[in-house]
Amino acid sequence: MPPLRPALAFALVLTLATPAQAALAQGTPPFISGGRTQPVHSYTDAIREHVYVESTIDSDADGRLDRVRVDIIRPRTDARVPVIIDESPYYDNSGRGPERERKAYDANGDPIKFPLFYDNYFVPRGYAVLNVDMLGTTKSDGCPDVGGPADVLGGKAVIDWLNGRATAYRADGGTAVASWSSGKAAMIGKSYDGTLANAVAATGVQGLTTIVPISAISSWYEYQRSYGVLYNSLNYPGFLAGAVDTDGAVKCAPVRDRLNAEDGDESGNYTPFWQARDHRADLSKMRASVFAVHTVNDLNVKPDTWSRWWDALAKRGIPRKVWVGQYEHVDPFDFEGRRELWVDTLHRWFDYWLHGVRNDIMREPRADVQLSPTKWITQRDWPAPHTIPVALRPSADGSLGLLPARPGSTASFTDVKLTEPQMVADVGVPNPGRAAFTTAPLPLDLRLSGTPEVDLRLTLDKPAANLTALLVDFGETPRVDWRVGQGIVQQPTESCHGESSPDDDACYRTFGTAVATRPYEIVARGWIDTQNRSSLSTSTPIEPGVSTRIRWSTLPQDYVFRKGNRMALIVAGTDNSYNRADIATGSLVTLDLTRSSIRVPLVITAPLTTDEVPQSRTLWQGPTLVDLPEPTSEFF
Repeated sequence: MPPLRPALAFALVLTLATPAQAALAQGTPPFISGGRTQPVHSYTDAIREHVYVESTIDSDADGRLDRVRVDIIRPRTDARVPVIIDESPYYDNSGRGPERERKAYDANGDPIKFPLFYDNYFVPRGYAVLNVDMLGTTKSDGCPDVGGPADVLGGKAVIDWLNGRATAYRADGGTAVASWSSGKAAMIGKSYDGTLANAVAATGVQGLTTIVPISAISSWYEYQRSYGVLYNSLNYPGFLAGAVDTDGAVKCAPVRDRLNAEDGDESGNYTPFWQARDHRADLSKMRASVFAVHTVNDLNVKPDTWSRWWDALAKRGIPRKVWVGQYEHVDPFDFEGRRELWVDTLHRWFDYWLHGVRNDIMREPRADVQLSPTKWITQRDWPAPHTIPVALRPSADGSLGLLPARPGSTASFTDVKLTEPQMVADVGVPNPGRAAFTTAPLPLDLRLSGTPEVDLRLTLDKPAANLTALLVDFGETPRVDWRVGQGIVQQPTESCHGESSPDDDACYRTFGTAVATRPYEIVARGWIDTQNRSSLSTSTPIEPGVSTRIRWSTLPQDYVFRKGNRMALIVAGTDNSYNRADIATGSLVTLDLTRSSIRVPLVITAPLTTDEVPQSRTLWQGPTLVDLPEPTSEFF
C-alpha cells in the first residue's frame, strides 16, 4: 500500500483523534467543555526553564540594569499560551502558603518544584505559570524597594518580555524569546505577591489582562499608618527590605538607609515617599480586570487599603469581582469548605480573561461575602447595596442611641497607652483612659456592611492627641476566632488540585475554621493623630481649649450584630495593641457629646438576586478580550 500523502495523513489523524487531541494537533487552545478549559496537556512532560529578564532600573547602583529571574513551566505545545505569574519576594525565605513551600531546582538550575497549586492545575489546561523572584530577592539582581520603583519595574519588565518589548537572557548568555506566549498575562498572589500585582497593573502595562490580588496592599502608607498614627516600629520599610533580601545585606545597605531616611516617621505624614508607593494614586492607565480577595479581620494588611482601592476601581468602571471573608491574613484556598469553589471560580476567571472562553463568570453576583463561621452569601456588589448610615450618639449616662445627648453633656479621658482589652473591660465602670457608651439589647439582627465613620467634637489641653475609636459587639456569640491561627485550623486530610510529579505534588492540607464564643468582639477599629484631621500631608496642631471637629473612618467591616447583643462605642487614646507604644501624648480629651456620633452603614434589604447584577464597560479603556455583558441602566 503506498504511503499516504501528508495532507491526507493529517486529515485522517484529525478524523480518528479525540476532539482534544485534534485541537492540540492544530496548535489551537485546549479543548473546552462546560465553559472550562480541560486538562489535555501533560504536566510531567511540561517544559521547565528559566530566564533573566532585563529591567529598566539599576536599583543596586552597580552600573548594570537589574535582571529579573523568571522560572517557567509551560505545556509542550505549538500553540501560544497565556501566562499566570506569581511574583514574590518570599521564594527563598518564608516560602509560600501554610506549608511554606519553596522552589527547587535541578543540576542545570531549572525549576523542578513550583510552590502552590497554580502550576499543577493550570499547566495541563493550557497555561504557562511563571514564578518570578522580585528584584532584590532570591535569584534576581537589585535591591528591594518596598513598594517603590524597583519593586514595580521588575514585574513590568516580565510582562514586556512576554510581549516582545524587553530582552531576556539564558544562563549561557544567549537571548531568550517568549515565542510561546499569547501576550495575555495574569498576576496573582497573596500579601506582598498580590501587592506587586496591584502595582504592575497600575502602570497600565500592555498585556497584563487581569490580576488576582489576595490580602494585598494598594497604598503602603495605609499599610503602615492611619491618619498619621504609626502601626509599626520606626523605619519599617528599611526593616522589611532587609527581611526579604537574604543575600544583599552589604550591597543593599545604602538602599535601606535611604528608605529609613525618607519614610517620615517623625511626622507620620503622607509625603512624596508614600505617594510613590501609592498604587491607586493614578488608575487612569490601568488595563487589567480585578478579582480581589480580602478579609475584614486582616490586621496585617488592613482592609481599608483594599476597600478604598475597590471604590477607586468602581469609579473607573474597571471589571471586577471580590470575595470578602471573616478570617485574618488567609488565602481563599484555605477557607473552610470553599477550596473547590475557589479553584473552579479562579479557573473560570482565567479562562474568561486569558483564553476568551465564553462562560458566565461576569454575569454572576460580583461579591461573595462571609457573614458567620458557616454562612456565605452572594450579592450584587460590596458593600451591600441599600445600606443606610445610621448615626449612633453617645450620652453622658453611658448610653448609645439615636437621639443626641442633652446640650452641655461631656465626657473626658486622657491619651494614655491602653491595650484593646483594657479599653473594652468593664464598660460600665469609669476608666480615666477611655469613654464608653453602649446601646440597649438589640431588638433584631443588624448587619453592618461598609465603613463606619467617627465624628467627634472635642477640646484638648495640649496641641495634639492620638485617638482610637472601637465599635464593639457585646454578647456571647460564636464567631470566627481569627486570633487563633488567623482563623483556620489544620485538618488531617489533604485535597489535590491538578497533576503531580515526583518533585512537585498537587496535594495540600485542608483547614477548618477556628470558632470561639466570646463575651465581645471588636468589630471596627479606627485611629487618628488629631494633627492630621484636615490633611494627611500636613500636621496642624490644635489650639488647646478650642472646640475642634475630628472626623475619620474606621476600618471597613461586614458583620452581623445578633438580636439581644449590645453595640458599643469606645473612644480612647493611644492603642497599645496596634499603634506604636511610645507616642501617647498625655493630653486630656473632652468630648462634646451633643455633637459627636458614629455613623454605621446598616443593611436595610435582603441581598439581591443574580438577575439584578449590573455590569458595565463604561469608562474602562482596557482591551476587550471577549464580548463583555452589556451594561444595564445601573452602573457600578
